[in-house]
Amino acid sequence: MSEHSSSASDHQAPDSLEEIVPVLPIVLPIVGGVLMFLLAFIAVKMA
Repeated sequence: MSEHSSSASDHQAPDSLEEIVPVLPIVLPIVGGVLMFLLAFIAVKMA
């Protein structure tokens, strides 16, 4: 009598965060390096 339907949880689309997580160890250091280069360039240009 008490059937629990879990059809909504069985057919979920993949989360966008789960698609991004494997790429983060590659992208974050590159973005950090570019950001440091740009900040250093601005500091030298203003000095």
